[in-house]
Parts: sequence; structure tokens; C-alpha cells
Amino acid sequence: RAERRRSSTRYVFACSVFASLNSVLLGYDVGVMSGCILFIQRDLHITEVQQEVLVGCLSFVSLLGSLAGGRTADALGRKRTIGLAAAVFQAGALVMTLAPSFRVLIAGRLLAGIGIGFGVMIAPVYIAEISPAASRGSFTSFPEIFINLGILLGYISNYVFSGLPDHLGWRVMLAVGIVPSVSIVFALLVIPESPRWLVVQGRAAEAREVLLRVTDGEEEADERLAEIEAAAASAASSGETVWRELSRPSPTIRRMLVTGLGIQCFQQITGIDALVYYSPTIFRDAGVTTESQLLLATVAVGFFKTAFIALAIVLIDRVGRKPLLYVSTVGMTTCLVVLAATLWLLAHGAVPKALGVAVAVLAVCGDVAFFSVGIGPVCWVTSSEIFPLRLRSQAAALGAAVNRVTSGTVAMSFLSVSRGMTVAGAFSAFAAISALSVVFVHRFVPETKGKTLEEIELLFGGGEGESASPGEVELGDSEHLVRKG
Repeated sequence: RAERRRSSTRYVFACSVFASLNSVLLGYDVGVMSGCILFIQRDLHITEVQQEVLVGCLSFVSLLGSLAGGRTADALGRKRTIGLAAAVFQAGALVMTLAPSFRVLIAGRLLAGIGIGFGVMIAPVYIAEISPAASRGSFTSFPEIFINLGILLGYISNYVFSGLPDHLGWRVMLAVGIVPSVSIVFALLVIPESPRWLVVQGRAAEAREVLLRVTDGEEEADERLAEIEAAAASAASSGETVWRELSRPSPTIRRMLVTGLGIQCFQQITGIDALVYYSPTIFRDAGVTTESQLLLATVAVGFFKTAFIALAIVLIDRVGRKPLLYVSTVGMTTCLVVLAATLWLLAHGAVPKALGVAVAVLAVCGDVAFFSVGIGPVCWVTSSEIFPLRLRSQAAALGAAVNRVTSGTVAMSFLSVSRGMTVAGAFSAFAAISALSVVFVHRFVPETKGKTLEEIELLFGGGEGESASPGEVELGDSEHLVRKG
């Protein structure tokens, strides 16, 4: 049995890795654009507003991919949607690489954004649906670590190709992003379809075959299959369409939506994409002068962001989701306050330049580290596991759309906001919002560690009447809910 458990864990690990490859594309695009924009500005002579549009439009258009991804995943299956995401991104990246003008560059970026929207929505849902409850948090965090890996690779690409001529350098940087999407062709030959989707399609025998490969034995596979079939039967008998139920939710579903959409919003509105996209601009404002120093400092940010996500993967199924969220949101708030104060002091000449630059770089690295150890991965884990089967893919798509809209708003407004209220003022606002995220986590996010997807609905009141709320139930060490007395 122990050998069977190790074998199934290795198999789910491999499937999670392959399903997360699309996340590298999002991360690489985010990271590489922070350096590309310096070369594009000189080559195509774009304005500051055009820079903001180029950076932020990907997030806005990716929400279309995310929203369409939910329906596509239900119609075509999780596996085919992963392949579709890679194909669309690959086409967009090719158009960007060959773009002769700003308009064509924008067109390619919009196409790539749709592919990213598909990919960022489907990976957590697929992984959550094939993973055992005991390790679901760790495996569902994989897309986030691959996003961070992509960001780091994007930063490294900026630095490696920075010596090329302006008209060639940014094209090579963008072209490198096509490579991960090619590897997804191999991934699709390896990974199985989601057993939950197969059950909904009436293919229970195929679902059982998949479950036998991802569980410890026939008994557990049959038990999980029975749970899935019961959830699917409940969905089929409800008589409501998915979007009707989401637009007119019951109290239970409403609590799920507040938690799932709220955590997606707070993940981005605290300014993480401003730090990632515009880190060279922030460091220049702090006093870093040469282009090579700017790009090296940006690589350091990418390293911290990637390194600490690995820590989150180790801890998420051991200490739980909520403790990591507390550490993350409190730590980010502290780092943002320090960064805002340091930039203000530097602007007024109140601290030595060398000390101020060092503190600013450390504050940025600290913020991305705290993001990666908590709200970065836990956001996607939570929003992919809290919704019932009948709503999961499209509710997760809605959450991803909220995430992308918030990301795009931050990315497209940061330079203008910074010009209006200074960079220090912008990060003071992010710090205040981050402080609110601590309150949100305390009030609205329940602990879901160790529960099956079918059991998690009870945390929001499903099956227990409509009077419970996330703050009124907690998980015991057993497989049962313990109601607070």
C-alpha cells in the first residue's frame, strides 16, 4: 500500500507539473515585459500612455479567455482546454515577435492574453480535481510556482539579451517565450482527463481508471467515485444553469463567491504586478542609475519571488491555508509601508542614497517573498477547491477574470498614478489596501486543509442548512467538521 501511495503521488506530481506549463507563459510574459518595455520605447518611440496600454492590456483581455475558459472546459474537457491555451498563446507570441509596429504588437499581445486567460483558469481546476485531499494544496500551488519561474526566466532573458541592438533585443526576448508552449504538446500525451469531468459526461468507467492511478487503491478510488457521482447527480437535478445560479446565488454560494472573488481581487490590488512590471522604474526612482544594475536588481526580485513559493508548497498542506495567508498579508503590509517611507525619505534627501536604495530593494524583495509564501499560491488553491462540482470551472473562471481585471487596472494606471501622487504615495495606497486584506482573510476565508472537494461545501453551509458561515465552522483533526460551540 505504501508503494502504491508513492506511485500515485508521483503520477499526480507529474500531471500537476505538465498541467502547470501554461503558467510559465504568463510568468514569462509578465517578467520579460518589464525589461522589453525599455527597448520597445526606444525602438518604436512609444509614449508613456502607450507603455501602460501595452503592459496592462494583456491582463484585461486575458479575462475574456478566463471567462470563455470555464464554458470551454465544461464542453471540451480540462485536458483539451490546456492544449487550446498553449496554441492561442503561441500564435500571439509569434505575432509580437515579428511585429513591425506598435499596433501589430498590441494585436499579438491581445491574442496572447486570451491564451493566458485560458491557461491561468484551467490549471488549478484540473489539478484540484485529480489530486488527493491530503496533498491537494501543494499540487494546486504548482501553477503559482511556474508563474514565478516564468517571471524569473523573463528577468534573466532581459539581462542576457540586453546587449543586443534595440530593434532586435526585445524581439528575441519575446520569441523565447514560445518555447514552453511547444512542450505542452508532449504533456497532453501524458496527462489524463479530469475524473470529475468524465463523470459529468457519463463516462464513469474511464473516471474510475483515472482514480485508480491517483489514489492508494480500489477502495479509495470507489469511495471518491461515489462522492463525485453524488455531486454530479445533485448538479443534474438542480435544474438551474450555472450562470443563473452564480448570478442569483443562494446564501451558501454567495459566501463562496465572496471568498473566491475577494481573495482573487486582494491578490492583485495590493500592487504585486506594479512591482513585477515596473520594478526597473521603481528602482530608478529609488536611485539605481545604470541599466545593467536595474536589470540585476530586477533579477533579484524574481529570485526571491520564486524561492519562497517553494516554501509555500512545502507548508500549505502541513500548516494550512489560513496561517500562510496571515503571514503573507501582514508581511506584505509591513514591506509596503517600509518601501513607501523609504522612497519618500529618498525624495526629500532625508537618508543617504546608498542606504535608501538598499532598503528599497530589500523591501521590494520582501514584499514579493511574502506574496509568494501565502496569498500568491493560496489564492488559486482556495478558488479552485471551495466551489461545488457543478459550478467549479465557471466560478473559477469568474475568479480568474476578477484577478486579471484587477491586475490590468494596476498595470495600466501605475505610471499615471505615480506621476500624480509620487511612487511613494502609490505604495502608501497599496499598503493601506494590503492592511484591509488581513481583515478579509480573518473574516471570510475558512481553513480547508485535508478536506475532499465534496466536503468543503459544508464549510460554507452547504448540506447543513443555510445558517452557517465561514467563521462559524472549523476543521478538526479528523475527517469531520467540528461546529464551534
